Amino acid sequence: MSPHSAWLILQGIETLPLRMERHMSNTEKVVEFLASHPIVSRVGHPLMESHSSHALAKKLLRFGPRGAGSVFSFDIKGSREQGRAFIEALKLFSHLANVGDCRSLVIHPASTTHFRMSDEALVNAGIGPGTIRLSIGLEDPADLIDDLKRALKAAEKTAGSPVKSAAA
Repeated sequence: MSPHSAWLILQGIETLPLRMERHMSNTEKVVEFLASHPIVSRVGHPLMESHSSHALAKKLLRFGPRGAGSVFSFDIKGSREQGRAFIEALKLFSHLANVGDCRSLVIHPASTTHFRMSDEALVNAGIGPGTIRLSIGLEDPADLIDDLKRALKAAEKTAGSPVKSAAA
C-alpha cells in the first residue's frame, strides 16, 4: 500500500464514528417520515417494529448511534411509472446503484436494474413496481425529507395514478 493510500485510510477512520452517528440519525428521521406518508405502503428497515429482523437488530445492533444501517427500501403504492416519477423529481438524492456513500443515493429497481422483469417476476424476486432503495447520507435531514416530499408528490400526480392521499 502506498503511503498516500494509508494516509487516506487513516483520515477516514478518524472520522468514521462521527459519520456513522450522522448516517444513523438521518436514517431514523427519514424512516419515521416515510412510515407516516400515505402513499408509502412499506418501509423495510429494522427500526420498524413490523420488520422481520426488528427484535434481532435491536438486540445485536443496539439502536442509536450504532444503528441498524442507512441502506433500506420502501414501497410506493402504485406503478412503475410512479416510481420513475419519484426518482425524476428528486434533486438532492443522487440516482446511483452504489450504497454507503456520504451522499444520499436512490435507485428504483423496476426501472433500472430489473427493468426487463414483469411485475409478477418482480414480486417473486421481492421487489414491487414501486420499490425504492435509499442509502442515506450526511446531508441535513430536513433537506432530505423535503426532497422526498417533493418526489412523493410527483409520484402521486403521475398520470393514471391509482393512489390519491389525503394530503393531496
